[in-house]
Amino acid sequence: EEVVWWAFTADICMTLFKGILGLMSGSVALVADSLHSGADVVASGVTQLSLKISNKPADERYPFGYGNIQYISSAIVGSLLLIGASFLMYGSVVKLISGTYEAPSIFAALGASVTVIVNELMYRYQICVGNENNSPAIIANAWDNRSDAISSAAVMVGVIASVIGFPIADTIAAIGVSALVGRIGLELIGKAVHGLMDSSVDTELLQTAWQIATDTPLVHSIYFLRGRHVGEDVQFDIRLRVDPNLRIKDSSMVAKA
Repeated sequence: EEVVWWAFTADICMTLFKGILGLMSGSVALVADSLHSGADVVASGVTQLSLKISNKPADERYPFGYGNIQYISSAIVGSLLLIGASFLMYGSVVKLISGTYEAPSIFAALGASVTVIVNELMYRYQICVGNENNSPAIIANAWDNRSDAISSAAVMVGVIASVIGFPIADTIAAIGVSALVGRIGLELIGKAVHGLMDSSVDTELLQTAWQIATDTPLVHSIYFLRGRHVGEDVQFDIRLRVDPNLRIKDSSMVAKA
């Protein structure tokens, strides 16, 4: 949970930093990017809440635990990104058609470069923690920061091009940011749907589980095995054959193994 709090704090700082600098420098792309960071703040809050809920132990109402709440969190994050990208795209296209654009200050490029570095560092930190703990929510939040780093890089290029004589570049950069953010949002929603639909785990993991069960003493054979992701955990359903005359005590040992 600590990593999400760090991301939450960084996103708040980046939202304020880019928003204020974008307004002061006149960069529509940087202002749009600050709205993206604002969505990151909401995403981090949703992720933090989902992690707290997913750590609750299984009960009578949810016998398989609360792990799938992380997929719901991932879907919410993806939806926020998709909605935000749609609004950014619409506003940028309107500006492009109307021709109401002008070159921003070079300070917008400096601000964008700072946010690229910060968000890339946050991505690398969170993706390591997320993969280590097999957490869909933290991984989704990491990709949210990566999308912010990419969008800030596009803003930086657009601002520099605008300053050197192509004022339309800032608006085009905003459109590019919208497209990238929207794509990442769709990918997160897709992964969340797969998780909620109990898509199968990797074949390699199934083979490993099969081998472990086969090597378990007193197990004669396995005739059914399937697995699914439940948040950070993987659950297997397995049916196996043992000696019909096996004692209850030995059967219990096989089940625990």
